[in-house]
Amino acid sequence: MQTVGKPAGSADPKRHLWVLGLIAPSSALLPSQLVLHTGAAVFWWIGPIIVLVVIPLLDWTIGEDGSNPRDEDYELLSNDRYYRWCTYLFLPIQLIGLGVACYMWAGHELSVVDKLGLAATLGFVSGIGINAAHELGHRVERLERWLAKIALAQSGYGHFFVEHNRGHHVRVATPEDPASGRLGESLWEFLPRSVSGSFRSAIGLERARLARKGKRWWSVGNHILQAWAMTVILFGGLVAGFGPAVLPWLALQAVVGIALLETVNYVEHYGLLRARRPNGLYARCSPGDSWNSDHLVTNIFLFHLQRHSDHHANPGRRYQTLRSSEEAPQLPSGYATMILLAAIPPLWRRVMDKRVLGHYDGDVTLANIQPRKRRRILSAYGLTA
Repeated sequence: MQTVGKPAGSADPKRHLWVLGLIAPSSALLPSQLVLHTGAAVFWWIGPIIVLVVIPLLDWTIGEDGSNPRDEDYELLSNDRYYRWCTYLFLPIQLIGLGVACYMWAGHELSVVDKLGLAATLGFVSGIGINAAHELGHRVERLERWLAKIALAQSGYGHFFVEHNRGHHVRVATPEDPASGRLGESLWEFLPRSVSGSFRSAIGLERARLARKGKRWWSVGNHILQAWAMTVILFGGLVAGFGPAVLPWLALQAVVGIALLETVNYVEHYGLLRARRPNGLYARCSPGDSWNSDHLVTNIFLFHLQRHSDHHANPGRRYQTLRSSEEAPQLPSGYATMILLAAIPPLWRRVMDKRVLGHYDGDVTLANIQPRKRRRILSAYGLTA
């Protein structure tokens, strides 16, 4: 893979910045203190403020990362446990923040609007927690895979553990993948398709895996049931501790977290389609099958999730070893900004459709096109279906 940017002068010049990724779960602990000391109720919404306002501004101000790890440092970085602890510590902070939020949801001091803001903040933490689970779930170590299921408990999206690894990574950038956005498909069309399709896919994949092992669905070895059990235990414990009044807020923050994850899925592969081999099978996933961004602030905040092209080409790489590549199509800004654009379909298509076309050297037939809009899109470029 040809990388871009200057090789790092040290094994990792960002080494001491990775702990800043813990700002995400810590944002669940900040609202009460910020409101207490400033009197400004807007801080109940600190999660959306950080992700949708502060980070895009910092991305724009600070710019791109511009460095890549050296090949000779790969083993050193991979085996350095400091990077693992940056993800491990995400979990206790995340769960403590959820407990604090439940205490406030159960009380009567906050208005409904303030509780909504707190739920939005916890939802953003939940969504970013899925990203921590994503990093942990790709590892072969048993402990990290269990930690991934725990990280998914807050969102109730435990089947992601199965679908992402054995579904999405196999079918990415193809019409068969529910988590790959299609050219001409709006975010609001994509969300129900991805959520329902990923759920069905995960069930089918896990049922088939268990059948190959001679096990039934209701087995203790069922990865989906294990992950869902984490949510039942977590939510059940919180309801037992704080009362049933917290249940609607727990559900709301989970929905926000799921929506954030799926919006990022939409951004990551919009319109991209893997080539087919002569035998009809799809070619191996390459860096050109994922949108990439190398803005420094979001890189730190999301543990290099934006170096998504290298992640799909080399899913076994830990986040600190991921690289930017010249082969990868580039987003105009970081994920945080692209999430905002995706929410406004006309603006999104104005920015991204031409980039999809440019990636395929003007041949729109090479893109992953929304089936029901295919005729209209081809006609717009002077082609027939």
